[in-house]
Amino acid sequence: MTIEFGYKASAEQFGPAELLEFSVLAEQVGLESIAVSDHFQPWRHSTGHAPNSLVWLGAAGQATSRAKLVTSVLTPTMRYHPSIVAQAFGTLGCLTPGRVVLGVGTGEAMNETPATAMEWPGAKERRLRLAEAIELIRRLWAEERVTFEGEYYRTDRATIYDRPTEPVPIYVAASGPLAAKLAGRAGDGFICTSGKGSELYAQLLENVEEGARTAGRDPSAIARMIEIKVSYDRDIETARTACNWWAALALSADEKSGVEDPIEMERLADANLERAQTRFIVSDDPADCVERIWSYVDMGFDHLVFHGPGADQRRFLEQFSADVLPLLRERAGVTAT
Repeated sequence: MTIEFGYKASAEQFGPAELLEFSVLAEQVGLESIAVSDHFQPWRHSTGHAPNSLVWLGAAGQATSRAKLVTSVLTPTMRYHPSIVAQAFGTLGCLTPGRVVLGVGTGEAMNETPATAMEWPGAKERRLRLAEAIELIRRLWAEERVTFEGEYYRTDRATIYDRPTEPVPIYVAASGPLAAKLAGRAGDGFICTSGKGSELYAQLLENVEEGARTAGRDPSAIARMIEIKVSYDRDIETARTACNWWAALALSADEKSGVEDPIEMERLADANLERAQTRFIVSDDPADCVERIWSYVDMGFDHLVFHGPGADQRRFLEQFSADVLPLLRERAGVTAT
């Protein structure tokens, strides 16, 4: 197995210029990918940000030279029409050939409904919309004059004129079994996030494989990417308090369901601040950190993207790359990219 290590560029927490500076540093310290979130509204109203990922990726592609650039994740079903996503990532693929990955998911109400005033669909419709959007994007990258008559999307003799020779890979995010099957059927890769039970990951990976086999695809060819939420610092109290900004991640799916207002999301998060650390690996011990990170490799993940929660991202990147990353590379051996 080849292991790839990356950096989560949290566009919910930082403005575009600052985020670009951190991403350049991430490449400099040896991380091989940069995964940027795509939010219209952040988790926190008072201190949040929400730069447009499509614009930001163009700048990131020019500011970096080798790191893979991934959306983790973009929703190509409501705010963005699939045709516009196909055009944007065709352009990005031309500007940074071989370095761009389109990561997609079914989305969150707080990003889609305020921007569109559309009613938030149920889970089944969101999956069907995503499957249809992926189909249309792939056709627009492969064909000219595409007339598409789907359940949710239509085009009339549409052509993407600027696209790379090799299509941009599409990774599909999933936190449930049916979406994981879609990732296996239609994705070049699968994306999920850390901090949940090992049984869930086993089920998700099994469903990815099942979806691939059902579609006549090789399951081993599908990349398995996971965002690992890790708060490493040489001072343990700093590592603990760094998690507080991200308390919303510790809310249950039911607690967050249908919440469209960052002000309300921030209120809910702050009311449950004591749970903030539960989604993160919190450690001041490099060896302990490696052991806990490596459990995801043992599960079958081969692309690990590290999400440090603190405001001082430079501190996190410098300490993590000096203390933890060399041990991870040593453990991976010659298979590290």
